[in-house]
Amino acid sequence: MVFFLWILNFVLFGRHTRHCRMKVSMDHKGDHFDVLVIGAGPTGMACAIEAQRAGFSAVLVDKGCLVNSLFHYPAHMTFFTTPELLEIGDLPFNSANQKPNRAEALEYYRNVAQHYRLDVRQYQRVVSVTGYDSAFKVQTQDRNNHAHEYATRKIVVATGYYDRPNYMEIPGEDLPKVMHYYKEPHPYFDMDVLIVGAKNSAAIAALELWRRGARVTMVHRGPAIHGNVKYWIKPDIENRIKNGEVKARFNTSVLEIKPDSVRIKTPEGEETLKNDFVFALTGYHPDYEFLQALGIELTRPEMKPVCDPQTFESNVPGIYVAGCVVAGSRTSEIFIENGRFHGKQIAEDLQKRLHPAAAR
Repeated sequence: MVFFLWILNFVLFGRHTRHCRMKVSMDHKGDHFDVLVIGAGPTGMACAIEAQRAGFSAVLVDKGCLVNSLFHYPAHMTFFTTPELLEIGDLPFNSANQKPNRAEALEYYRNVAQHYRLDVRQYQRVVSVTGYDSAFKVQTQDRNNHAHEYATRKIVVATGYYDRPNYMEIPGEDLPKVMHYYKEPHPYFDMDVLIVGAKNSAAIAALELWRRGARVTMVHRGPAIHGNVKYWIKPDIENRIKNGEVKARFNTSVLEIKPDSVRIKTPEGEETLKNDFVFALTGYHPDYEFLQALGIELTRPEMKPVCDPQTFESNVPGIYVAGCVVAGSRTSEIFIENGRFHGKQIAEDLQKRLHPAAAR
């Protein structure tokens, strides 16, 4: 019995000792990494995974939560693509549906982060980047206003674009009733809702709001529902408009938003509509100011960052771009489906030019 207790104590103590040694080693390493990825979306995660597979230490920092953009998608959103096209790190995305929904995607990417033990520093906003290739310093600030500093040899910018809406720049756009993101329809039951835009997000919002009892009017500068709206959504919204269930004003722009109305300019002249809420779903763009602050050049007029198309290294040595930011203002060119492969191309370049020696 004594011998059994001795063995048990040894196992437990030994396990505790090994855990302590590991923690001390990690603490001694400090916040020094081979690769720091700015943005913890699917593309950023894929970049960190591929860097780790190549033998490099990696950390992700994000001003929001893990896959922050996906979290802010509409609550009941269904992806336009199939599960396997959203996979990263060769982990299967199992879904009960032909096209997965937002909740399934969030669970999948949480599982990926846990499986690969990704070091994700959530709710930290990058405030400055200094230094040079192989010796960068990245300073961040968390939601409690605490400062953090990381040393890294390489930087990958995978910040996406979803949190940078395209503003209309009109009077009243800053009113509380104006939103640039659509979440769910319930709060707008029996309300007069104006939707600005005619692409996928606008069409989906219009249909959901109408089906939940809102009085919906769409306003669009173009002559019709956008041609790129998904094939199963486009006839639905067009039929609702044709039947007068959803009102639409095409070749029309918004002039002013007031607390209880909206003033618009139509081909027939100005018109004032009774209004409770406005969804300005006019698209989004990358954070150009942040890219330029890093010294990355942007082409005109597409505002694409200058980078090597094979390695994705920007004109700033040691700073790579990945995912949606690569397309600049042409945000419809890169999605998770193709941006997820950028990490492999970046990791291949790192293997050619960088030895996994940081923080060792």
